Amino acid sequence: MVDFKEIRGEFPILNQEIHGHPLVYLDSAATSQKPNAVIDAEANFYRTINAGVHRGAHELAAARSTMAFEEARAKVAKLVGANAAEGEEEIVVTGGATAGLNLLATAFGNASLGRGGEAAKRFALKPGDEIVVSRAEHHSVLLPFQELAYRTGATFKWIDLTEDGRVRTDNLDEVITERTKVVAVTHVGNTTGAITNIAPIIKRAHEVGSIFILDACQSVPHLKVDFHALDVDFAAWSAHKMYGPTGVGFLYGKRELLEALPPANFGGSMVELAYMDHEAQYMAPPARFEAGTQPVAQVVAAGVAAEWMMNIGLENIEAHEKTIAAELLKLGDIDGIRILGPRENVDRIGTVAFDVAGVHPHDVGQFIDAQGIAIRVGHHCAQPVHRHFGLYASNRASSGVYNSVEDAQALVEAAKGIRKFFGVE
Repeated sequence: MVDFKEIRGEFPILNQEIHGHPLVYLDSAATSQKPNAVIDAEANFYRTINAGVHRGAHELAAARSTMAFEEARAKVAKLVGANAAEGEEEIVVTGGATAGLNLLATAFGNASLGRGGEAAKRFALKPGDEIVVSRAEHHSVLLPFQELAYRTGATFKWIDLTEDGRVRTDNLDEVITERTKVVAVTHVGNTTGAITNIAPIIKRAHEVGSIFILDACQSVPHLKVDFHALDVDFAAWSAHKMYGPTGVGFLYGKRELLEALPPANFGGSMVELAYMDHEAQYMAPPARFEAGTQPVAQVVAAGVAAEWMMNIGLENIEAHEKTIAAELLKLGDIDGIRILGPRENVDRIGTVAFDVAGVHPHDVGQFIDAQGIAIRVGHHCAQPVHRHFGLYASNRASSGVYNSVEDAQALVEAAKGIRKFFGVE
């Protein structure tokens, strides 16, 4: 039996008051808090084995720091069901999910220019080809692939949403066609909390020979994920949302696709041979995509975060947060409050965005913050989703492993007083 109250005690930041109230942190979809194990791992790296990885022959660089870096990669790979054996690695270190998605868009653009040779032609785009996303996408998916369409002349299309904000799967044959070359879809909506039914989307994408890319930012921290079982081609996510450090993320790719993909960033440690008078020869993945000095301490700490999550058990985390979600969904029972996303606690995580009639989201956020409760205010980098609901912004509560039913109840109780406070009842 997992003691989540005890787990909460591993997060030192939560032991404080905000505006005279005990802190209730319900903003994990933006960034999660860090347990002591992760904080200590990053600090201890600097204290004991800090050195440049994959370079240098001295003990710190050649053995200790490099080993810690690659062991962390293996832990992250295990978390998401990917390969980590030498020569078969499927995890690329990036600066975050946004960096990973931009890496893909840039690499596809390079392939479209003829870079990468024959193997890279599968990623090339031209006028008449199609790129498909969904209306539920975070801007970090929407914008890189929208820009890729502009650069290559490809047509940009999207899968629309159901009334309650789920990604539709009833018209995939119409949206994903024989001309579709790239499909990029979120696993879990960062505004609606809805878990996308990705199986039919992946199946349709592969039927037409398309590359399928998954935004896993909101699924890896909350659900048991196996990229091999899902049969995704690429996936990106950030460490800071899975109880790890900021400034680092990961890109998963099927090994054969990583081997065919041309590089997107250039510099040290990603080139086998460099010349003045002809083309360089680049290293095999993942090194090919890891130009320059990596955020080594952060990667090591992210590996600890992955191991920490696996020790708790992703099934246990999912079940715990489902209980929190049930309480947060009671926001929709309050007069004048509308939930943006599914009202039922099925195929969703504990992320609940809501609109308060007659009160600006920023005013709502300040009212809630005054009671020591941290939630998100704004469009959550997902403006098309908000337009789907006829809004420009909302408030969002999002849970993590450290939250309790009492945290959710505190928000619901606070929310009951919003409209009265602002005189709009």
